[in-house]
Amino acid sequence: MFTSVLMIEKALTSADVEFVTTLHGDESVSFHVLLQPRGDQADRLLRAIDDIALGELDEAAHERDTPEGRSAAALGRQALDVSLAALHAAGSEAEGRLIEDHPLDALKALVGEIGADEVIVLTDPHYVEEFFHRDWASRARHKVGVPVLKLFSHSKAQ
Repeated sequence: MFTSVLMIEKALTSADVEFVTTLHGDESVSFHVLLQPRGDQADRLLRAIDDIALGELDEAAHERDTPEGRSAAALGRQALDVSLAALHAAGSEAEGRLIEDHPLDALKALVGEIGADEVIVLTDPHYVEEFFHRDWASRARHKVGVPVLKLFSHSKAQ
């Protein structure tokens, strides 16, 4: 069985589930999902710039209305539960946890703990972070010791 760590930032859509569960053809895959609820206010500007770059001006204008940090934990738990249920419904083994602090440290520890074969980072585009190679996938490639695949979410989950 192939073991994948799946880092996500929001609930998986049905298209995302189909995408990640078919990456390895007929080989069975066990997923260990890590989800970090939205970050603190320091991340708000970067998200607004990404929204503007994607032409989503309404999203940029409403960035301040979305819960962040500790207040986003309940939404994060719900997104994780929905994602795990969707992976199970697709016939995959899956377990997961929320990341409270230092996502790359949690990722590295989990990869070592379970002997993961790969890491899949599934996110929306983050142009500023990607340009400076500060996105999760770019940083994880130097830290975890297994292949890191970066994929973009198929659609916005609300």
